[in-house]
Amino acid sequence: MKSGTRKHALSTRLWHWINLICIAVLFMSGLNISNGHRRLYWGDWGFAPEQAWLEVPRFPGWMTIPDYYSLAQARDWHILMAWPFALMLLFIWVAMLANRHFKRDISTTRREWKPANVWADIKAHARFDFEHGGGKYNFLQKVSYGLVLGIFLPMMVFTGMAISPGVEPWFGWLVDILGGRQSARSLHFIFAWAVFAFFVVHVALVIVHKPLKHMWGMIAGGRISGPDTAEEPS
Repeated sequence: MKSGTRKHALSTRLWHWINLICIAVLFMSGLNISNGHRRLYWGDWGFAPEQAWLEVPRFPGWMTIPDYYSLAQARDWHILMAWPFALMLLFIWVAMLANRHFKRDISTTRREWKPANVWADIKAHARFDFEHGGGKYNFLQKVSYGLVLGIFLPMMVFTGMAISPGVEPWFGWLVDILGGRQSARSLHFIFAWAVFAFFVVHVALVIVHKPLKHMWGMIAGGRISGPDTAEEPS
């Protein structure tokens, strides 16, 4: 590959920053909604404490949108960001398939899943060596991005649709697949925190490894060179 090609396509960068805003607002407004009923259940229904599998703590105002308890306003913020979040997820998947970013940079090979290779990748990460892969991303990065893009974020959309009163009449089949409306609500909560955990780890790793380079790369595209890495088209 020629030196000076861009590491991140324009489509990737647009999605990254718009998605960050959407997730931040969705998560914080979701915490406010959680304060309205802090118990989680499995199945179609639940209300009593003894039926709950988890009682969520009450989140302080500085963590929520708005910064005081208002179920109506929190739902308004949640719905406002849900649409761009879902549409941008569809956009990035179309872009990744069209420009082959997913196949080239994120999909894994059978060889990478061999225990010896997985263990070597883990040891490299423990040494803060994140550039040991032959392509743009190493194995653990590929798995992490694949889980977030292929499972965590889509499940946020599907479970959100299942628990939304406005769309439930048209997607009753989705509620059944997820095991009931309360199960969908519990799964929505679980995947939201899974995304948050990924966000914390992702930011921490960026901070400890060339933060300015990574930030500028996600803003301007960055530059990368190497024989095994192809340019990601816009």
